[in-house]
Amino acid sequence: MSDVSDTRREASRNDLVTVITGAGNGIGRALALAMSRRGALVLATDLDADAAVRTRDLITQSGGTARAMPLDVTRTENYETVRDFCLDTWGRVDRVVNNAGIVALGLPEHLPLSAWLRTVDVNLLGIARSNEVFLPTLLAQGHGHVVNIASTSGLFPYSFDRLAYVATKAAVVAMSESLALYLRPQGIDVSCVCPAGVRTTMIERMSRHGPQQPMGTPALPVVMPEDFAEHVVDRLAAGDFLICSVPEAFEAVARRGADLDANLAAAIAQHGFRPPAQSHPE
Repeated sequence: MSDVSDTRREASRNDLVTVITGAGNGIGRALALAMSRRGALVLATDLDADAAVRTRDLITQSGGTARAMPLDVTRTENYETVRDFCLDTWGRVDRVVNNAGIVALGLPEHLPLSAWLRTVDVNLLGIARSNEVFLPTLLAQGHGHVVNIASTSGLFPYSFDRLAYVATKAAVVAMSESLALYLRPQGIDVSCVCPAGVRTTMIERMSRHGPQQPMGTPALPVVMPEDFAEHVVDRLAAGDFLICSVPEAFEAVARRGADLDANLAAAIAQHGFRPPAQSHPE
């Protein structure tokens, strides 16, 4: 059998060794469970080690195979430990899901540099560290799948109240597209997942800065993380690059691409900041 055939056979197997960051809750946990149901061997990682263990236990209690490890995405050596564990335990790494992310909420002038630095370190450089550690292994194998979790806020504007998050998620989209140019010709698939309106507990974990106002939200249907995860797994199997939570997101992307200025004007009308009314003395 040729090397190309071997690569395709390995990439199509069901028992994909899958590393998921931020797997302790929300979309990460839902993806871990959904992928396990399709036969994946899951390594659930999270900064919260106990949360990763709970995800592992949910998988094993339902008959799946999973392990759990703590992982701080700001530490390259943590990624190295995870990679080595996979190679020692299963002999390969088939899929890396870069899901861990944080949100700092606040008006742009109130968002401190410290919040920017932390958000970039986790949301963007976390994936850069993942690439540094895992890509040599995937390339040596000649197969694999990199799945980056971005956000629809990185595709079109609707939120000015989490500027660092928006900037990093837009960067993740661009990074993923550029990675696909490089990796797909070498047998490594790349997908970019852009959720919106997925009902998770992320809002409870946001850091908040300055005076608060109602959060900007996309005019898109709300979906449950379990349903979204099943959709993502289906689209990954189909080989999709861009995966959104609902079809309406693709329509919004098309409108933005057709006329950026008109789209921005419409977004300002719908989502733009409303300055508080000024009181005038009689």
